Amino acid sequence: MGSIGDQGAYRQAGLTPRGVQRIEWAAEQMPVVTGIRREWEKAEASAKPLQGMRIAACLHVTTETANLMRALVAGGAQVRLAASNPLSTQDDVAAALSEIYGVPTYAMRGESSEEYYEHIQQVLDLEPHITLDDGADLVTTLHEKRPTLIERIRGGAEETTTGVVRLRALAAAGRLRYPMIAVNDADTKHLFDNRYGTGQSTIDGILRATNYLLAGSTFVVIGYGWCGRGVASRARGMGANVVVCEVNPVRALEAVMDGYRVMPLREAASIGDLFVTVTGDLHVLDAEHIAQLKDGAILANAGHFNVEINLEALAAQAVSQREVRENVREYRLADGRRIRVLAEGRLVNLAAAEGHPAAVMDMSFANQALVCAWLARTTPGQLQPGVYPVPEEIDHEVARRKLAAMGVHIDELRPEQVQYLRSFAQGT
Repeated sequence: MGSIGDQGAYRQAGLTPRGVQRIEWAAEQMPVVTGIRREWEKAEASAKPLQGMRIAACLHVTTETANLMRALVAGGAQVRLAASNPLSTQDDVAAALSEIYGVPTYAMRGESSEEYYEHIQQVLDLEPHITLDDGADLVTTLHEKRPTLIERIRGGAEETTTGVVRLRALAAAGRLRYPMIAVNDADTKHLFDNRYGTGQSTIDGILRATNYLLAGSTFVVIGYGWCGRGVASRARGMGANVVVCEVNPVRALEAVMDGYRVMPLREAASIGDLFVTVTGDLHVLDAEHIAQLKDGAILANAGHFNVEINLEALAAQAVSQREVRENVREYRLADGRRIRVLAEGRLVNLAAAEGHPAAVMDMSFANQALVCAWLARTTPGQLQPGVYPVPEEIDHEVARRKLAAMGVHIDELRPEQVQYLRSFAQGT
């Protein structure tokens, strides 16, 4: 398998037809993004919202992402795509994007760290006006390695919680040099993608990798943000006894009132059958916890980077390692205990499954498409460097389009109700 630099490898592998088939299947479940694409396809060249824009994207190369790319191209943009995770690329999708849909795609499943960053550099060679990121690797590479490209950039959009955290840290340090839109924070993104998407796809990845029976198991969710809420809900729905570990007292209180057991991870470590980290932080499941895990414990990450499980500490305690199933690596410790890590500690929902369902990514990527069009309408320098929310009108437009696609109608306020809500005069 090769990257875009070796397109012949894609053709030899015969992946393109299957990629096209799967992309079209996902499009049927993405009515909002598909509707935007069709509107932009019909527009005259001069009226296309992204005409003349160059967009560099670093996202998971999946069927859903492919449909976002198709929409951007329909809007008049020139686009290049790299993967945001070495194990999340669907090679047939990369092949179809490169050969059929006019989106040079620099990605292949299982690429090395060196190849990963080389592909990001190749995407940046486009000299973009707009960037799209999932985890902020493209943005940080741009700032650290290619700062001369920043002057022409209108702005960018970030897809994930982890990426937004990194961008806010960059901004707080005074080093963020162009405006970024926190797509992750849009209501039509994090309330649905993070909760329902991560919840379902994480369970899907775990089951594909292990064929494990969740009913009756003790399932430990580490982190109770929107993603953690989704994972806990879906695990409980399949009959697991769910334990939540948190550091935020408000989220811990919410988990208690949602009916979960809440305890420190050092206590949960000895009773859990399966552990899922959903925090975006470093070494959440650490050496002290590994020392207490029971024989056969399964560890998975549904946060972001492969740093939430301290794999170095686990390897240091192990006397041997072996692959026991695809996407399952077993570490045998000196005392005979066996600890199983899924998908090399990377995102289990993408590395061991297909990622979020297309129907939920429809809203996330509709936000991305409309934010790109909004950024294209700004003038260079109009927005100062910083992290900005998705404009409310875009968030609401995505929700309206999604409801319409689902055949759901809602009420509207009457003029007198609008006036009442704007007035302070009327009381009891």
